[in-house]
Amino acid sequence: MAAVKSPIDDEAKKVAGDALQGSLIDLIDLSLVAKQAHWNLTGRNFKVVHEHLDEIVALARSGQDDVAERAVTIGVNPDGRARTVADRTRLPQLEGGYLDDDKVVAAVTDILAQIIARFRERIAVTDEPDPVTQDLLIGIARELEKQHWMFQAQT
Repeated sequence: MAAVKSPIDDEAKKVAGDALQGSLIDLIDLSLVAKQAHWNLTGRNFKVVHEHLDEIVALARSGQDDVAERAVTIGVNPDGRARTVADRTRLPQLEGGYLDDDKVVAAVTDILAQIIARFRERIAVTDEPDPVTQDLLIGIARELEKQHWMFQAQT
């Protein structure tokens, strides 16, 4: 089996690979949490929040694909398996059953803030070793911050 050889040195590959794997876990779980909320949402602002949650899902799914492909590009195998995500996620989970729209908006706002903080840490550590990975993470963080603003404005 042929392995992809990294265009960057081993130390840079390790730093970037760790940042990408952490980002992948965050984005996969964000898409799952947002879809769970989307399916179980209730409340007076149902339609707006329901549709807005699909924007979060689309952003997370697009971002996870970009992150995973960047990992492979530098010779790191991304791990998006369900068990890996379940074991390593740092996102708070929503309760089961119907979810009030106000609680969902507050929860998603908080979840986005947590993810953004971790993305900013990853952006900082990839500055020197891999500016290409850093650029990817900056672009995703920009979109996460935009969504955070839009959810926060609903509270």
